[in-house]
Amino acid sequence: MTVSQTAEITSLYRYPIKGLTPEPLPRVLLRTGQTLPADRRYAIENGPSGFDPEQPQWKPKIQFLMLARNERLASLDSRFEDATNRLTIRRDGQIVASGDLETSAGRAAIEEYFRENFQPELKGPPKILSGRDHSFSDVARKVVSIINLGSVGAIETMLGGTKVHPLRFRGNLYVKGWPAWSELDLVGQTLAIGQARLKVVKRIVRCPAVNVDPETAVRDLEIPPTLSRNLGHMDCGIYAEVIADGEIGLGDVVAVEEPRLV
Repeated sequence: MTVSQTAEITSLYRYPIKGLTPEPLPRVLLRTGQTLPADRRYAIENGPSGFDPEQPQWKPKIQFLMLARNERLASLDSRFEDATNRLTIRRDGQIVASGDLETSAGRAAIEEYFRENFQPELKGPPKILSGRDHSFSDVARKVVSIINLGSVGAIETMLGGTKVHPLRFRGNLYVKGWPAWSELDLVGQTLAIGQARLKVVKRIVRCPAVNVDPETAVRDLEIPPTLSRNLGHMDCGIYAEVIADGEIGLGDVVAVEEPRLV
């Protein structure tokens, strides 16, 4: 990719509770060293993990309910309200659980729903976890995930024209304008979005979660093996760390910043 090639943000999402519903955002303020506000702020512990909310440390996603193994999560429609910390979960349009995640009673209401309805998948009592500004990311750093829609289109071609919903990849920023797979060459480079700056730190290795249709909750594709057969890797998307504050939003241009000459 050359530095003259730019992309455009087509959608922004956060995931307040790991494994549950994406929430679209029109604009968001990025802060240095942080995720999108409230992104992966909570997780549902699947059996004892040893997580200490007073001294939060990264834990592998296998410790939590997650789409990679618990595709039924995609059948739930959840919404988180920042002002009240209330999570409301609907199934088939009906409210099935609701509670303030910063109170013991509120967490208990949500935990009871999963205890009653996810028993086959549970390895122990489900528990809502949070830890100050901790993010339950798949990687042990605070990142923003970026998905190139050109690469999603290339996967559709590999699958013989099968439609691939971009939200399978649970990205924060979805962009168009970059050639397919060119984002994978950006590791180590800096992206400029208005005043915000993000340094690309890692390619995203895809897990079986992307095989789950986010609308039907059916595990109906084999995307990682398809990538492996066609490209020799299972990567799609990139992680970036925010290195300069700035507000970003739909329609904003994403430019690869030219390195400064020393």
